[in-house]
Order: sequence, then C-alpha cells, then structure tokens
Amino acid sequence: MPALDGMKILDMTQYEAGTSCTQALAWFGADVVKIEAPEYGDPGRGVGRTANKDYSAYFCAWNANKRSIALDLKTDEGRELFMQLVPKFDVFVENYGPGVIERLEIGYEALRAVNPGLIYARIKGFGNSGPYSGFRCMDMIAQAAAGAFSITGEPDGPPMMPGPTTGDAGTGVQTAMAILAAYVQKQRTGVGQEIEISMQEAMTYFVRTRAFIGSAWGTKASPRTGNAGGLPPVNIYPCKPFGPNDYIYLMPVNQDHWDGLCAAMDHGELLIDPRFETNQGRIENGAALYEEIRNWTGQRTKYEAMETIAAAGVPCSACLDTAELHHDKHLTARGFVHEIDLPVHGKVPILGFAPRLSDSQVDITRPPRLGEHTDQLLASELGLDDEQITALRDSGVIGDAARFT
Repeated sequence: MPALDGMKILDMTQYEAGTSCTQALAWFGADVVKIEAPEYGDPGRGVGRTANKDYSAYFCAWNANKRSIALDLKTDEGRELFMQLVPKFDVFVENYGPGVIERLEIGYEALRAVNPGLIYARIKGFGNSGPYSGFRCMDMIAQAAAGAFSITGEPDGPPMMPGPTTGDAGTGVQTAMAILAAYVQKQRTGVGQEIEISMQEAMTYFVRTRAFIGSAWGTKASPRTGNAGGLPPVNIYPCKPFGPNDYIYLMPVNQDHWDGLCAAMDHGELLIDPRFETNQGRIENGAALYEEIRNWTGQRTKYEAMETIAAAGVPCSACLDTAELHHDKHLTARGFVHEIDLPVHGKVPILGFAPRLSDSQVDITRPPRLGEHTDQLLASELGLDDEQITALRDSGVIGDAARFT
C-alpha cells in the first residue's frame, strides 16, 4: 500500500515552495486536493511565457498526483464550501503572500474551530514574525537572504545566482518533513498543530557546510571559490566536442583518489613528479596540474572521461545539462524517468522522485487541469447533487472544468 494511504491534504499552494511540499506527500500516497481560484488557478500554471495559460511545463513539474477544485473563496458561498471541506481533511498547506490568508479569514484558529485535529502548515518568505515578516519573497530572494549568492561565483566576481531552486523546493521538502512529524505525533495524541516555516531559514540549511566551515562562527564571510571546490585538482575540466556543457567535474580529495586519477589517465609519472607529490605542492603548482588533466580530458567526451575515471574509484561526474537528464542512461535504467501522456504536451519524459520505499509504491499520475475534479469532489466529500453543483457554477462560485477537456 502507499505509505501515506488515507492522509488527506487540502493544498492551497502556488508556484513552487508549497506545491513541491504537497507533491512530495502525494508521491508517498497522500490524497492531495488543490484549491484554486476559478479564473486563473495557481499562477504557476502560466509560468515560462507559455502559450498555454493553465498547463505550463513548470506547473506540471510540481503538481503531479493531485486533484484540482476551482473554488472562489472570495465569495461567502465559496468560503462556506471550503469550511465544509476542512473537517474531512488531515492537513492544510498554504504559501500565499503576507496577509492573504488573513483577508480570506481562513487562518489557523478559524480552521481549527471546525477541525481540532488539523495540521495547518504555512510557508512564508521570512516567517510570520520579525522585522521582515511583511516582505514578499520568491526563491532567489530567499537564497540571497540565506547567503547562497555570497558563496556562488568566481573569487574575483560578484555574488551570483545559484542554478537550483532550493529556496522554493528545499523549503517545500522541509515542510513536508514537518507535516509527517506532526502527523506521527497526531497518531499518538489525536491533536493537530500549526507549522510555520521561513524560506530564508530553510535555505540556510543548504549553505550550512560553507557557513560553518568558512565563516569562523560568524566572524568573517565564507569566500567564493568558483569551480575549485577544494584543493587541486578539484575542479571542472573541458571535454570534446567542447560545447557549453561538455565538462567533467573531478573531486579527488584524498591520496587514494589522487593515485586512482593518475592511474586512470595512465599518467603514473605524475605520482613521482616533485611538483605534485604533496597537497602543498599541488596547491603551489595548481595551474600546471590543471593543464595536465585538461589535456587528457580534452581528448575524450565527458562520458568517456567520467566512466574511465570513476571506474578507478575517483569521485567525478560529467556535467549533465537539463536536456540530458531526461534521457540519461543511468536514470532511465533505474526507472527514474517516466513517460507520461499529458494534455497539451503529449507523451513526455517526467523526472521522478528520489525516495524509494520497498513496501510502498505510488505511480506518477498527470497533473490536473484547472478545476478538473470540482464536481467529483463536491459530490463525494460534501454530498452535493448535480443540480446544486450546476447552481454553484452558474453563480460563479466554482469553475467550469468542461472548458479544459
């Protein structure tokens, strides 16, 4: 059975920080119902300057295995329907901007009044207290505020935007972990609770190593090191045919790795070269060592270089680009890449979810169209009949799912 079979989640999230949280729980088997505004839904549906305004690739990345109900919470009738749904669910998750939930009058106290066992999770850029609590936040804002920019870039260059969206998705996964902890506690006590998480604080978890190693307990800033993520020869090296991502990253960090690297390149002479015999020598002659390795990698593709060096026990990887991820032979062999037939997009490869449970299996299902499950959910959860649902649609309280079929 799915690990979270029976857990029911009301998902009032948008973009990525919240949607990544609820999708992770859905991939463990939770029943996730996405509450969306009838007119436009989650604004992430249109991200990426896509011609399709309700089903972008970005939206599909973070909303698989969910159902969608299009419900106007700004109307009295819509809010009343929502409040009737709340007692039937275990968890509520939201990541709207400061003050939005309060204006809708669906804060923790209001929902707890109708469902004392509810786990109520809130994701905010800077939390619900403190001098920055009213500030708006997006992924890279959280990363800038958490020090990630300061440790990214070349040593003599400015702070640089990191590539991964850990400010959002990293916060989402931490929120999912907190929800699971609260859910376990609820099994013992029967009592729900409120969860609050700050994106800035969550993001500091991912810079923790650099903050602790390089900042001397906050007395100085950790430096930027570019691609030299350790002592030479730790670095990135170009490979043929020398395209924008034709590189391999090498991370030999001990003597065994160094020995293996020299053996893999068939350059045993480097082991007895007085310039490279010690760590200090490799530091002092780093430029010359880089050229030795670059000359070797430049005669091979990044895959050839990786497979040769990795086979010698040296930590390394080809620098895969985002297109290659969808077709990588290793990820494909492990079943991590799934082919899904999506509306609008057709059959496409979808990247999976890393956790693998031996006794829990959940297949990936396609993300919902806006309001696709509105009628189904109102009938099954609240017992509304066709006539009542039609009246709600005619009055604009719920969306018209038929326009997306």
